[in-house]
Amino acid sequence: MKIYEFRAKQQLPITQQEAWDFLSSPNNLQKIMPSNMGFQIISGADQKMYAGQIIKYKVTPLPGFKTQWVTEITQVSEPDYFVDIQLDGPYKLWHHTHLIHPADEGVVIEDIVHYSVPFGILGRILHPLLIRPKLEEIFANRVEKMNQLFK
Repeated sequence: MKIYEFRAKQQLPITQQEAWDFLSSPNNLQKIMPSNMGFQIISGADQKMYAGQIIKYKVTPLPGFKTQWVTEITQVSEPDYFVDIQLDGPYKLWHHTHLIHPADEGVVIEDIVHYSVPFGILGRILHPLLIRPKLEEIFANRVEKMNQLFK
């Protein structure tokens, strides 16, 4: 299984606690996802984040491909980081570390995603054409939305 890595960073002029409060609330995920993904929380977002929390979403990662995405929060260290993994969804493997670092003028939010695509050789062919660009679009949209909210 080929495992890919994606990294993103963003600096915001807010405190580490403000960043944590926003990012650790699953309900805020809908605010920073691209609208064309049809992102909808089904269950599990009604409590403060904790290790072992299961959150279910509906998402359309690619046109005409609607799916359920089930994640588990596996690690939480407030206000520094949390980790989620995919239990069911569009990826063969998804491991996402969300880091929040204090910086001179606010915080740096860093995402490290390790993922594997489904469909064997077809998935590896589609990765640079569809899958990686979609992942880049999702995080670029998040940067734009977070800038609108906090700058």
